[in-house]
This record gives sequence, structure tokens and C-alpha cells, in this order.
Amino acid sequence: MDNKAVVTALAALAQDSRLAVFRLLVQVGPEGLAATRIAEQLEIPPSSLSFHLKELTHAELVTQTKAGRSLIYSANFPTMNGLIGFLTENCCGGNVCSPVRVSNCSEEGACS
Repeated sequence: MDNKAVVTALAALAQDSRLAVFRLLVQVGPEGLAATRIAEQLEIPPSSLSFHLKELTHAELVTQTKAGRSLIYSANFPTMNGLIGFLTENCCGGNVCSPVRVSNCSEEGACS
């Protein structure tokens, strides 16, 4: 993945609604969802969702296929994996990285 494609993908994900759409499509898997289902599940107005899907499609993070009269949107897993690979390519200076510890901290910063 080249720098321009990485910047485009990261810019597309740097917005709350688009990030939520992309995460939902990743969770759903390759079968994807119709735009109406995405709008319902995320409570995004259809006109706003259309704009966000266009941005994600332009960044090649999402693909669309026609199924009857509906457009089905799916996460573009090869692009996602390419982005992750680009971001982690030189992780830990080429050495084996230690596992990442996930804390039990809330957003307010209170850890249990």
C-alpha cells in the first residue's frame, strides 16, 4: 500500500460515523449489509449515510455490489489488511513485539 492510499484510508476513518460504518461492516463479514440496514443499525439518516459510504468506497475500504434493487456494502478486507500491514510493518524495530496489554480502564480514566 502506498502512502497516498494510506492517507486516504486514514482520512476516511477519521470521522465518527464512517468509523462506525466500517467497524459494523467488518463485524458483519464478507456478506455485507444493505444501506438501509446500516442506517437502521447505526441510526444514521440515509442521506448522511450515502455521503459516508461514498467516502469509504473512494478510500477503497468498502465495496458495493448490486443485489436486486439493493446495494450491498462490504468491508474491503484486502485493503484493511494492507492498511494494518503498512502501519505495523516496522513495529518494534523488526523484533518480536510484546503482546499488547488491554487495560480495564473506562473512558473517564478509572481503572479496575
